[in-house]
Amino acid sequence: MPYLSLNLQFFADEKTEKATPKKRQEQRKKGQVAKSNDVNTAIILLIVFLFLWFIGGMLGYKLIDIMEHTFREYLLMELTPSSITAIFYELTMEAVVLVLPIMAIAMIAGVFSSYIQVGPLFAPEAIKMKLSKLDPIKGAKRIFSVRALVELLKSLLKISLVGIVVFTILWINLDSVMILALKSVEDGFYQIAMLTVIMGIAVALLLLILSIPDYLYQKYDHEKQMKMSKKDIKDEHKNTEGDPRIKSKRRQKQMEMAMQRMMQEVPKADVVITNPTHYAIALRYDGEKMDAPVIVAKGVDYVALKIKGIARTNNVITVENKPLARALYAQAEIGDQVPEDLFKAVAEVLAYVYRLKNKEV
Repeated sequence: MPYLSLNLQFFADEKTEKATPKKRQEQRKKGQVAKSNDVNTAIILLIVFLFLWFIGGMLGYKLIDIMEHTFREYLLMELTPSSITAIFYELTMEAVVLVLPIMAIAMIAGVFSSYIQVGPLFAPEAIKMKLSKLDPIKGAKRIFSVRALVELLKSLLKISLVGIVVFTILWINLDSVMILALKSVEDGFYQIAMLTVIMGIAVALLLLILSIPDYLYQKYDHEKQMKMSKKDIKDEHKNTEGDPRIKSKRRQKQMEMAMQRMMQEVPKADVVITNPTHYAIALRYDGEKMDAPVIVAKGVDYVALKIKGIARTNNVITVENKPLARALYAQAEIGDQVPEDLFKAVAEVLAYVYRLKNKEV
């Protein structure tokens, strides 16, 4: 029997079920989503090199102007603390003008690549400092894990394929490369820049193709890590909906309170119509405030018996009318007015009650 219970416990804890929407939302808040860094890298490279393809000429002219200005002006300046400061400031501003558009495009590309993978997501918890990440034992386990080996093989494959692509492009353009020494500085610069952009776009397209299976693997691995056991789902349901026993007690308490409020209305009733044993309906009518009599309490069996007992204690008249009692119980709820088709029958009962009260007076 202990062996059987251990087996049952094992199967209960085995993660075989898909993650619930609640767990997916919690993991998303923590920044744990299916995402491939290779997709980010490939898209950033592709967009940046396409950007350089279209406006690289402008940046090239700007860079040549900086070089000409440096050799014509700065080399002839007297080196003093103030001149060095001025040169450093000017070169810094020129470098910002050159680099800032490229950095802005790279940032936009990074945001776009993340958005197409995970949608809009802001998870500050993912960047919180966690001391557990500094644990050398866990770090060693990550380094020598199967996942790390897979990442190493992926990197070697990518390096090999990138090397083949770059070598192929250089081989195709070998004649142009060999005569670079015969060209002017400006022509040689543009030739090298063009080859660099072509190689960059080709490598980016290659990485983009390779990132598709990586993204599918990351998604599969994320789903696998997200799986839950039957016990996890049961515990989550309890935490979300509440313990069934507690809910039952709460519901019972609410029913008791509703019953108590209903019984407090019985002494204010004008009449209680009974079955006589199984049904009891208490009616109240105020001609100045109400258009029709209102049901203030109703019940069957034990509740009916309690209503009749309270009515008897508070001198509320009880009238036996089996068809009317059944009809009122079936057609109206507490707080409702008497249905129109029962007006006549109820009016006769109330008239009888008022005659009895007048005789008593």
